[in-house]
Amino acid sequence: MLLPLNDAIVAVVCQLIDDSTAKRAGGDFREPTHSDIEFLVNKFGLAALDPKQQGQQVGKAKRVRAILHETMVGDEEAGARLVHSLLIKVRACGGFRKGSDNYVGDEAIANAKSAFDSEGFWLAEDGTFGAKVLDGLKGPEMTAALRLYALRAQRGSEDAALLMGTGKDLMEATAAHVLTTIAGRYPESANFKALLGMAFTSLGLAVPEQDAEPGEPPAKELERGLFTAACGANKLRNKGGTGHGRPWTVNVGAAEAKAAIEVAGAVSAYLLDKLQARAR
Repeated sequence: MLLPLNDAIVAVVCQLIDDSTAKRAGGDFREPTHSDIEFLVNKFGLAALDPKQQGQQVGKAKRVRAILHETMVGDEEAGARLVHSLLIKVRACGGFRKGSDNYVGDEAIANAKSAFDSEGFWLAEDGTFGAKVLDGLKGPEMTAALRLYALRAQRGSEDAALLMGTGKDLMEATAAHVLTTIAGRYPESANFKALLGMAFTSLGLAVPEQDAEPGEPPAKELERGLFTAACGANKLRNKGGTGHGRPWTVNVGAAEAKAAIEVAGAVSAYLLDKLQARAR
């Protein structure tokens, strides 16, 4: 799912690549370089909109701003894809890592987070980003979005365990996506354990109800353990009577909550990996 292209998003993206202030203060230019920007601009067929390639002497922020404003009225999708690639490049250069020569600064990141939030996207401290609301996504787009949430959950990010805007637990949403991808639908009335069990079996994974067979691969025991841990994490979420997909209550300790979030990430990532392997 692409970021919407509007004045606010354009402004914060330009802040993330603007190194003119640092240069005026006697510092060095930051990456990405003009050459990096040109490569991405040409990749998306936007050379004709690039003032620098048309002979003008402009800084990086002014250059990108001019290109993106033109795409807003001409080719918004290409502009949005350029934004995504620029953000990935800034992250790869260390732009979101304090201590890096290419760190963009606290204010630029805070401004970007605020702008992303207003458009229904999250931006993490490490520069990863994605849609908060997954309703309407399907197929590879849903797989990619869920994978981002799974990776964040594995790092203990609480908002990743509860998919904002959907009311679905990450594992529940992943199980539903697996079944929809394989069978075209999923039983919306099924409880968590039943839904997860159907997702596991549809991928050929072992569940605790299936006895171990002589000579079976060691991974089968791992799969049973993941299923058990997933059900335990789900019960922990509901232990205080908070219901499906709701935030943690005061009854749940920080250590237990963190462990449950990381379990959700590990189980979801495993299901998505198996789904991807099945499609090959």
